[in-house]
Amino acid sequence: MRREDDTTTAPPSARLLFGIGRWLGRVRGVPATAPPPLIVGIGIDVAGIDRFGRALDRNPGLARRLFTEAELTLPSGAARGTASLAARFAAKEAVAKALGAPGGLRWHDAEIRTVAGGRPTLRVRGTVAAAAARCGIGSWHVSLTHDADVASAVVVASS
Repeated sequence: MRREDDTTTAPPSARLLFGIGRWLGRVRGVPATAPPPLIVGIGIDVAGIDRFGRALDRNPGLARRLFTEAELTLPSGAARGTASLAARFAAKEAVAKALGAPGGLRWHDAEIRTVAGGRPTLRVRGTVAAAAARCGIGSWHVSLTHDADVASAVVVASS
């Protein structure tokens, strides 16, 4: 008798995806028969660090409009540098793109935080959380980088 999740007749690519889904389930503590999370949206954005720094210099209140207090400071309490802020700005733009660029999102409703080890995470609330719920998004994956004069971010939204 065949089990419902038997993939012996499936093409190799489908067997690979099912195997990855079962592995993810074991890692996350989800039953092995649960479907793997699906990518709902991907966003990418780049920001010129010098240009972003000049914009912050010209508009003294801009940083407070774009970023939460937690985003503006390092865990040590020191002010975060321009390159780091530019990467976080790019991440907020990438979040909007991953959501399909709906209007009405508030900057403070997507907060880029750093956890132990330096990995960036995304905390959503308000307008961004509502848009994510409408899209069926349950988790976010964020990657930030900056080098020379360019900061960039990639955001993957999954079910």
